[in-house]
Amino acid sequence: MLRIATPEEIRSGKVTDVYFARTAEILRAKGVDKRVRAEFIVKGFPQGWEWAILAGIEEAAWVLKDRPVTLRAFPEGTPFRTFQPVIEIEGRYLDFGVLETALLGLVCQASGIATKAARCKRLAGERGVVSFGARRMHPAIAPMIERNAYIGGCDGVAVVLSAEMLGEAPMGTMPHALILLMGDTVAATKAFDEVVEPAVRRVALIDTFQDEKFEAIRVAEAMGKKLFGVRLDTPGSRRGSFYRILEETRWELNLRGFEHVKLFVSGGIDEAEIEQLNPFVDAYGVGTSISNAPVVDFAMDIVEIDGLPAAKRGKMSGSKQVHRCGRCGSDTVLPRDAPAPACRACGGATEPLLVEVVRNGKLLGPYPSSQEVRARVLEALKKPPVAGGAGG
Repeated sequence: MLRIATPEEIRSGKVTDVYFARTAEILRAKGVDKRVRAEFIVKGFPQGWEWAILAGIEEAAWVLKDRPVTLRAFPEGTPFRTFQPVIEIEGRYLDFGVLETALLGLVCQASGIATKAARCKRLAGERGVVSFGARRMHPAIAPMIERNAYIGGCDGVAVVLSAEMLGEAPMGTMPHALILLMGDTVAATKAFDEVVEPAVRRVALIDTFQDEKFEAIRVAEAMGKKLFGVRLDTPGSRRGSFYRILEETRWELNLRGFEHVKLFVSGGIDEAEIEQLNPFVDAYGVGTSISNAPVVDFAMDIVEIDGLPAAKRGKMSGSKQVHRCGRCGSDTVLPRDAPAPACRACGGATEPLLVEVVRNGKLLGPYPSSQEVRARVLEALKKPPVAGGAGG
């Protein structure tokens, strides 16, 4: 038995903290049914991050559809900073308040995964980054993890179902199990070549039995031009200096005329490893650091009741709009109905970021594909991180 909530249980509000259920019970008993606006902001990012990537909006919209509420949000895949209202829900509190737990869970985890993927891809540049981390998490959420890794910038995902849902081909090489069962790295690579369809690139795993340098040479000599690359998944206990292992392997392959053979690495890869190993690596398999990324800690708070500004201490009341400069990326947060300002930093024109996604329970237009969201993230990664927080 898998102990997971069904989509119907999530949408019905059963996945909720009990105090929201009790609040709804009290409000109904007392005849209180007020119209509110509630916004989602982040007061601080994990691990010293200065920006994050918004994700989970598609699922949040699905949870809210058919309820008499309106959802405004930054487009999924948009970078944002702290104290920016990136999501706003308008409606009667009793129509959506019980969903707060589920909505926060959707955007907090998705945004964390997308942000970590974006940070890794930003450092890797033109080098490939593939999501390898599904095996570290509950299998029921593998498609969610890998979808957000992909929109965050990963070039591919490993899990078959996740790739199918994205409309992409799954990416991967071969496991140690194949080499162990075949008894030899070269034999396993040749068997892969004989059986697997030609469209799949031939990448040999070279750290199972012998020194990586000598295994790389053996496989390259056996496969010739068929060999696209070699993967080093060297255990931490045997690595010594992974940088030097890669440098030596690259040298020996080049010396023998195998400049075409790419170097792929996996196993405990995170941002620091990418920065260090970039001189020799052509692609990374990044696992746990993406799939187990720290969540982006959103809070959902009421900022307006029956058309009047109202918020708890520490919150700026009233409905808002965030205006981003198309020239320098600076942001300005103003009351919702204030006219669009010129950028305070450079004088450039600004565009509003909060747009309607759901209106009175109806989804507005076709949702962008994962490929379109990923393209938005990759374009954003070419620019400096967004600037400016609440009020500037």
